[in-house]
Amino acid sequence: MEDVLDVYGRPHDSRYPQVCFDESNKEQHREVVEPLPVASGQPARSESTYERNGVSNLFMFFAPLENWRHVKVTDRRTTIDWAQCMKELVDLHFPDAERIVLVQDTLNTHLPASLYAAFPPEEAKRIWDKLEFHYTPKHGSWLNMAEIELSVLSRQCLDDGYLTRRRYGARRRRGRSAGTRPRQRSNGASQQLTHV
Repeated sequence: MEDVLDVYGRPHDSRYPQVCFDESNKEQHREVVEPLPVASGQPARSESTYERNGVSNLFMFFAPLENWRHVKVTDRRTTIDWAQCMKELVDLHFPDAERIVLVQDTLNTHLPASLYAAFPPEEAKRIWDKLEFHYTPKHGSWLNMAEIELSVLSRQCLDDGYLTRRRYGARRRRGRSAGTRPRQRSNGASQQLTHV
């Protein structure tokens, strides 16, 4: 636990960005009964019956000192998916960083060996050398700020298996125009949502 707290206590240095990483899955639901039309003065009414329409995995990157977050949506969570996320973090999101300080939980896919499973040895080693791994302790994943961001995303934008794009977009625009920081729960200042 002290290791993660020491990382959070480091001063901001854009050459060594601190990035928290976590993932979660979300069921996708499809309505089976058409919602009732909205009447003036009445709340929207819909049936709670749904049909399961698959599961999506959400990879959350959160760099609180950089005022940056990124969500990548995939169809599954495998060692290859994790390795691709790390490659994107190094090559796309922080290409100028000397080393990225990465805080994540101890999930079985969050290992340098996953890089070697996904890429040729030279490429895996190149990515690994750009990352400084710090793991939250068992039963201490609450120390990972990306987990908190996933919770906020889930409560504010994901609703009963539906990604409510209108709500997400409105929060994103509101946050950007207000110039707020990612520590405030009601914004989406630098959020990005991609689906692959």
